[in-house]
Amino acid sequence: MSKRDYYEVLGVSKSATEREIKKAYKRLAMKYHPDRTQGDKAMEEKFKEVQEAHEMLTDSQKRAAYDQYGHAGVDPNRGGGGGQGGDFGDIFGDVFGDIFGGGRGGGGRQSRARQGSDLRYNLELSLEEAVKGKSVEIRVPTLVGCEVCDGSGAKKGSKPTTCPTCHGQGQVQMRQGFFAVQQTCPTCSGKGQIISDPCKACHGEGRVQKTKTLSVKVPAGVDTGDRIRLTGEGEAGETGAPPGDLYVQVHVREHKIFTREGNNLYCEVPLSFTRAALGGEIEVPTLEGKVKLKVTAETQTGKMFRLRGKGVKSVRSGSVGDLICKVVIETPVNLSSRQKELLNELEESMGTGKDVAKNRPKESGFFDGVKKFFDDLTH
Repeated sequence: MSKRDYYEVLGVSKSATEREIKKAYKRLAMKYHPDRTQGDKAMEEKFKEVQEAHEMLTDSQKRAAYDQYGHAGVDPNRGGGGGQGGDFGDIFGDVFGDIFGGGRGGGGRQSRARQGSDLRYNLELSLEEAVKGKSVEIRVPTLVGCEVCDGSGAKKGSKPTTCPTCHGQGQVQMRQGFFAVQQTCPTCSGKGQIISDPCKACHGEGRVQKTKTLSVKVPAGVDTGDRIRLTGEGEAGETGAPPGDLYVQVHVREHKIFTREGNNLYCEVPLSFTRAALGGEIEVPTLEGKVKLKVTAETQTGKMFRLRGKGVKSVRSGSVGDLICKVVIETPVNLSSRQKELLNELEESMGTGKDVAKNRPKESGFFDGVKKFFDDLTH
């Protein structure tokens, strides 16, 4: 009986990627596996067919030969292909290797002492500190290598021995029928070594709890969300394994005057309506001190004035942002009788009706628009 097309067997197209082929194979291997089909010979043949197709199409050389010459271009009896001598235990390991840590061929992945965990420290800074940069000292509770045993976990003068159960692999393979499952070695808990005479200072862990004091150089221009990585300052690894890293997470507190967006600073500047109308110079704050800002006559509320180079220097590019001042016209309060009289005189001097447009064009335009709106409704 002629063989089916390998792509058809796996249900994939000829342009399928290796990842798509493996995904299809895993799904079908689960479906037709002999341990799930209760000895059904037809299903077992399908399983072998799927296995052969998978082997051929995941080998780049075999796939190229197959694509060019078909079944004649590949040896169907090579290795585990063609349904001859397939190792169901290996297939199980291939399907579930990511879960149980197993690998193809039943060899398994060695499990050694684990690297130390990474740590995170939240660092709060004022806006001034973040913009200018500074060096700060932080105290971090962590696990450090035991100085008594030099991190080995074994009593001074002794050393760990290779685990007799897993022979240093850290894992053992359990077989039952066709199934083969990689498990953490129960004798050494996956470390591959046994400490028969543990260090009394760390109780065989190779690590002890300690609070470290570290100096952190905060570069100028950092902002909320930035991280500073201190390599090797995380937790010490198990029994001499490499340490993790420490990540200092920056958070910049809110400022009373400025808000930051990227490299630009923003602030609101209150302005009297007389100064806004007549124009002139006012003092505005920057992070480097006060500067003069020239306000043009007839300035309206909400107008933005840009002071170039008065923002934040980028921690990455070195470019400097701007300070953007938003004018907010302040209506005077607690007026005296005389002040009210003067304002009334000013109001009367601006006239009514069409004369309003000369001094208050926005007001005039708004009410003209309102009038037109209602006129349109009535027609």
